Amino acid sequence: MRLGVLDIGSNTVHMLAADVRPGGRPLAKTSDRTVLRLMRYLTPDGAISEEGVSALEAAVAQARRVAETERVDALLATATSAVRDARNGVEVIARIEAALGQPLQVLDGETEAELTFLAVRRWFGWSAGQLLLLDIGGGSLEIAAGAEELPDAAASVPLGAGRMTVQFLPQDPPGEDDVERLRAHARKTLADVLPRFVSLPKPDHVVGSSKAIRSLARLAGYPAPGWSGTDRMLLPRASLGSWIPRLARLPASARQELPGITPDRTFQIVAAAVSLHTAMRALDIDELEVSPWALREGVLLRYIEQLSWSGARS
Repeated sequence: MRLGVLDIGSNTVHMLAADVRPGGRPLAKTSDRTVLRLMRYLTPDGAISEEGVSALEAAVAQARRVAETERVDALLATATSAVRDARNGVEVIARIEAALGQPLQVLDGETEAELTFLAVRRWFGWSAGQLLLLDIGGGSLEIAAGAEELPDAAASVPLGAGRMTVQFLPQDPPGEDDVERLRAHARKTLADVLPRFVSLPKPDHVVGSSKAIRSLARLAGYPAPGWSGTDRMLLPRASLGSWIPRLARLPASARQELPGITPDRTFQIVAAAVSLHTAMRALDIDELEVSPWALREGVLLRYIEQLSWSGARS
């Protein structure tokens, strides 16, 4: 069976086509992405501008064409914080659905965290024990922890890289005072959700997922041997912290010359680093390991699981 997952995020519209079967590992066949950076289209009252909605419609139409070319049996279309939190979200969703030709599932923050946690659990396996997950998108930061496939605690806070860049780091490069204001805001925002996690067992593995964290790991982390013969990437908090002032001194055009910093992330990477570093410090994390799987894989896995259960009942 070939499934498509359309992830309408704050930075990109990403369509992944994968061959799946119950009990099997999803095998990616095609990946198509359009970079949008929706946060730049936000109006002062929090709505997505007409230009932004039109860009969304065009990107969704392109993803639909790819899905049709790949002959997917089902297209699982999801949207996250940028659409969810927009003041004109109802109108935006209606226009996306019209361009897509099917309903759109808008994920709330905790569901986003739970699906990402499911993907990470499947990637690392049951032997990984207690997991603590951090995931940074363009609009929000998700935290989840637990020893099962569903986390015992999950939270979503509006500390995404794009959102924080627009709100706190509009200058290029940003000033030191702006970086410190963002750091203080992140500490205050995280303080509201930390009580959910302090009573949980100490994690056996701390994991980071998302493109931003993978980029930061390539910049400030290091590879270590993996059990399957491939390297895994580790990101120490101290190394990440040492890179923040250096990143902040560089203009966006120069950051993309650094390892791991792609052109679509160069404007937001300082905010991503500050949000992640602040979360690692607040949760007393010295180092995290990067997961190749994240939300899209979680959406796929949940759908396969539901198919398996419906087949068993019939």
